[in-house]
Amino acid sequence: MASDDWQPFESLLSNIVDNRGRTCPTTPTGIPLIATNCVRNDLLYPTYENVRHVDPEPGDLLFVTKGTPGRVCMVPDPVDFCIAQDMVAIRADVKKVYPRFLFALLRSREVQELIEQLHVGTLIPHFKKGDFDKLVLPIPDRKLQEFIGDTYFDFSAKIELNRSMNETLEAMARALFRSWFVDFDPVRAKAEDRDPGLPKPLADLFPDSFENSELGEIPRGWCASPVYDLATYINGAAYRAFEPNEERRGFPIIKIAELKAGVTAQTRFSDVKMPDKYRIEDGDVLFSWSGNPDTSIDIFVWNHGPAWLNQHIFRVVPNSAHERAFVLMTLRSLLPVFAEVARNKQTTGLGHVTVEDLKRLLAVRPPKPVLLGWNTLVEPLLARSFGLEGEDNTLAGLRDALLPKLISGELRIKDAARLPYSEKLVQA
Repeated sequence: MASDDWQPFESLLSNIVDNRGRTCPTTPTGIPLIATNCVRNDLLYPTYENVRHVDPEPGDLLFVTKGTPGRVCMVPDPVDFCIAQDMVAIRADVKKVYPRFLFALLRSREVQELIEQLHVGTLIPHFKKGDFDKLVLPIPDRKLQEFIGDTYFDFSAKIELNRSMNETLEAMARALFRSWFVDFDPVRAKAEDRDPGLPKPLADLFPDSFENSELGEIPRGWCASPVYDLATYINGAAYRAFEPNEERRGFPIIKIAELKAGVTAQTRFSDVKMPDKYRIEDGDVLFSWSGNPDTSIDIFVWNHGPAWLNQHIFRVVPNSAHERAFVLMTLRSLLPVFAEVARNKQTTGLGHVTVEDLKRLLAVRPPKPVLLGWNTLVEPLLARSFGLEGEDNTLAGLRDALLPKLISGELRIKDAARLPYSEKLVQA
């Protein structure tokens, strides 16, 4: 990183809010307590997943100091949470550094590597507040700081907006799935001589009565089918069979880590010729069936280009194209069941869902006309969601590729401003 001015991290801060050593009493409801698991480098603001409830200011940065030190998020406006121990809220001294630039700088790969070199502790890494002055950062002129900071923020804000839209689209698809295939709302409405609230061509697809099945009461004419019969499940190949290389030759090898984070610097590649059944493409449904029941058993839609599939992950191939959305939502609706199956077999922290389990577990299966009608409503939602996720991947790749070039001076402001992404962000 090139700069005429290098300054200790601590000297760039006007305030550090540290709750170290003080664990707040928590309750099921109230003001969210943001812990380290809520701070991730792929999000602009902290996530509220698995929060507890119980004084940072908008624009401050949340900086993790223990576990995975260096993860950083921005504090939103309004602030509706408190922070736990093992992290600090830091406030940039605006006279010395532009806050958004400091955020982008701390997120950069080069600074993340510097922080990693300053870790102490073997089992649980720490980056102590007392060592902040050992992290020396490059501080360019103010104009460049503002351009870098605002550009990074704009990229991140657009990605955040896409994610919010994506969550809305997926929620709509889940709600429709539950209405049609779990609660059977259209059938119940017709059975009670009520309007099912659907266009007549769709309403006519549903029966007006129920019958008993191995799953209990289901719409007349529908069936209870083994989950295994909904699709073909192709397990990935053994990792060593790909002869992994670090030179990034060929396609990336996709393990559970890549399902969660995408293709990263830690991902290994392979240029070995393997059977086509192990190759995955954008849009493929993937089912990670082995690992920690609470964190590894999951259903994904791949969206990172051609790749090789490692074992312990199924590529799920629906029996026909119009069944893809139904199969995807059915598998996702069964995730709690899959997790419980894996938990019941758990040894040394790991569990699994086997083909035999998929043959034993049942799911409702409607007739083809209902599936076609469902597909006309849901496939556009999922296609839009998939497109937003692909756009996010592109934006994140551009953002993370531009950042080191701007910080080092390899790319000048006037050159960066001419790149296609600038117009796209403004239009967004």
